Amino acid sequence: MPIRRKAPDAGRFDETELALLGRVFDKLKLEQRSPDTLDSIASRIIANYMACIKDEAELVSLSLRR
Repeated sequence: MPIRRKAPDAGRFDETELALLGRVFDKLKLEQRSPDTLDSIASRIIANYMACIKDEAELVSLSLRR
């Protein structure tokens, strides 16, 4: 999963944080998206989380935007 592959590059996340990031990613990924698109989604989720967006619904909403 791209979120687990990208997370170590961004910093240290505990299992609870990784679970949250993974849930958000699962909500945003859709069938038939390219690997590059999935990587971009994962990067946006991590960037928003690191910008102190901790609410799951808000992470989903903000991470949809490019």
